Amino acid sequence: MKILVSIGRGGSGKTSFVALMAKYFIEKGKVPLLLVDIDPDQSLGEAVGVSLEEAGKKSISELVIETFIEGTGTTIGIPPSERIESKIWEQGLYEGEDFDFMAIGPKWVEGCYCLPDASLKRALERLTKVYSYVLIDSPAGLEHLNRKITSQVDDLFDIIDPSKKAFEHIKRARRIVEEVQIEYKDFFVVGGYRFPESLEPMVHEKTGLKYLGKIPYDKTLEEYFFSGRPLLELPHSSPAYQGVKLILEKAGY
Repeated sequence: MKILVSIGRGGSGKTSFVALMAKYFIEKGKVPLLLVDIDPDQSLGEAVGVSLEEAGKKSISELVIETFIEGTGTTIGIPPSERIESKIWEQGLYEGEDFDFMAIGPKWVEGCYCLPDASLKRALERLTKVYSYVLIDSPAGLEHLNRKITSQVDDLFDIIDPSKKAFEHIKRARRIVEEVQIEYKDFFVVGGYRFPESLEPMVHEKTGLKYLGKIPYDKTLEEYFFSGRPLLELPHSSPAYQGVKLILEKAGY
C-alpha cells in the first residue's frame, strides 16, 4: 500500500491530478484504491463521479456534528475519534468497484477541523492496509497536513501555477511536513496547465525539488468538469490524462 498526496494552491489542478491518477492506476489494474478528499470544497467526488448524498453516505464533518453536537455523544472519556470510527466505516465510506471514497466535508460550525481530522486519522490507520494505493486531495490551506492526518506518506505532489505564491506554497508545505515530522519518500513538483515551460528551470533552482513536467491544457477535461461528467471517463487519448500518465511514470509508477 502506498499513500500519495496532492497539494497546491486553489485552482492549480490538484483535484484533476488526483482523479487522473486514479484513472491511471485503475487502468493498470492497481486496485482497490481509496480516494480521500480533505478539501472542504469537496470537488474530488464530483471529479470521479461520486455523490455521498446520493449514495446515502455522509462526510466526516457531518458525522462529527451528528454525533457530538446534535446527538448525545460526549467528547469526555473515550477519545472522540474512537467513538466515531465505526460510523465512518458504516456511514462515511462509499464503496465502489475499483475504488472507495471518503470526504472530510465542509465545516458547518464554529471552531477548527481538529476533531474531524483526528477522526479521519484514526480511520485511515485502520482502513489503508487493504488498498493498493491511497490518493489524498489536500486543500490549499495545508491545515489538515499541519494536523498530521497521516504520519507516513510515500510521495507528495505539489501542483504549481505561474506565481510567486505558488513557490512560497512549496516552501510552506515542506516546512510543515518537516516540523510535524511526516515521513515521506519523495516530494515532487508538477506544473498545472497554466505553468509555462519557460519557468520550468526555475523549479529546481528555487526549491531543490524534482520537477516531473506539466499537465497539458485539455478542453475535453474542462468540458467534463463543467458538465459534471467523471474524469475517469475521459478518453485514453486525452492530453491531460497522457500528461499525468507520463508524470507518474517519471515518478516510478
